[in-house]
Amino acid sequence: NTKGLVNSPISDNHLLPTSIQTKMVNEGKSLAEALLSAKAEGRLTVGVYECAKIMNEDPDSVSFCLLATDDFECDIALQIHFTLIQAFCFDNDISIVRVNDLKRLNALVGAKGQLEDAHCVLITNPAEDSWEDPALEKLHMFCEESRSYNEWVPEITLLER
Repeated sequence: NTKGLVNSPISDNHLLPTSIQTKMVNEGKSLAEALLSAKAEGRLTVGVYECAKIMNEDPDSVSFCLLATDDFECDIALQIHFTLIQAFCFDNDISIVRVNDLKRLNALVGAKGQLEDAHCVLITNPAEDSWEDPALEKLHMFCEESRSYNEWVPEITLLER
């Protein structure tokens, strides 16, 4: 009797990518936690040019990269920047994800009432003597698992606040 195994990711390998899709939504909470924690600790860099500067000066300090667009956005210069940032992240073993809700991301990373250029956001490594961020660890695991399914830049949905 395989009735109980039909929806099991263990029994049907073709269902595993669906579990990844479900995790994309679930990881939204971890992403929000990691961003708020990094912001409170001063480990957040916001803006395409600011992020490129950090990546150029100290790539080893970067722990996580987030690229954000709205679905209707089709700025070719921004897409070129994204391609270069993605390549840099792959070359330097930096976890990277996409978010398609710039407004929600701005609400998390920007100052109250102020819009930021949140198309690119970096989280830098915590200080040597501090604890690892569990939310960030979850995101790294999610990225690693996504890469195993050739999803190189997985998309995460930020939850409503």
